[in-house]
Amino acid sequence: MALAMTLPTDGPPEWTDEPPRLSRWIEEGYEAQLRHEPLVAADRYCAAARFGSVEAQYRLGRLYLDRNDTQGRLEARSLLALAAQRGHERAAAVVAQTGFADALPDCLLTGRAPVFDVPRPPEPQVEPAVPEEVVERYILALPRDKQRHARLIRHLAPRFDVDYRLALAIARAESNFDPNAVSPKNAQGLMQLIPDTAARFGVRNAFDPEQNVRGGLAYLRWLLARFNGDVALASAAYNAGEGAVDRHGGVPPYQETRQYVQRILHFYRSPVHARPSPM
Repeated sequence: MALAMTLPTDGPPEWTDEPPRLSRWIEEGYEAQLRHEPLVAADRYCAAARFGSVEAQYRLGRLYLDRNDTQGRLEARSLLALAAQRGHERAAAVVAQTGFADALPDCLLTGRAPVFDVPRPPEPQVEPAVPEEVVERYILALPRDKQRHARLIRHLAPRFDVDYRLALAIARAESNFDPNAVSPKNAQGLMQLIPDTAARFGVRNAFDPEQNVRGGLAYLRWLLARFNGDVALASAAYNAGEGAVDRHGGVPPYQETRQYVQRILHFYRSPVHARPSPM
């Protein structure tokens, strides 16, 4: 039995704000493993690991533990040791069982992907949104009160023709699911509505979670329609106001807004809103 079979298996990757391309490669690697295509998985993990993803280094190391050749297992131990040195807790737990080595794979050293004889899937023209199972895993890990608010958003979003994953990304960036949050600019509640926006969308009590979410979703739906589903522009307008986006002809040159937009794009992955299926 391969050594890796004695270790706990890993579930879907976590929902983080790692750059979307790296997150997508890790997710594609995980999906390839589920299809029992280890060479495709190795290619995806290698691609992300080359650009410094600790999670990809860990997952590639775990994958290489199943190789039958001595060199492969040495490379596995090297990858896991590298991830452990960079603070990856699960990698450290595995290294405690396997020991470490100094034999990094060629894909990290030269940029050459592992050799495999199955065709690569075509690159999508538009990045898909974050997988639903990744978001579900994130929700399940939240404290009970925040989990309840995240599920409220997920339940209501389709009624406003908004992808719940984008709505959750907005709420996560705005308040981290705190219904009592108040910003220095007096934005309030889960979706951080300023008083004018709350009044505009019929919210009487911005600290009532359901009222706040409904108002935030109505505003987000309006912004997505106005900016033709462009996630960057809609999220910029959510942060700085649609007038600022209009005046600057795009994302305003405010550091806060640009960082906010980047964070939403990292969470959501896709630059284009994926409208939910009709209910």
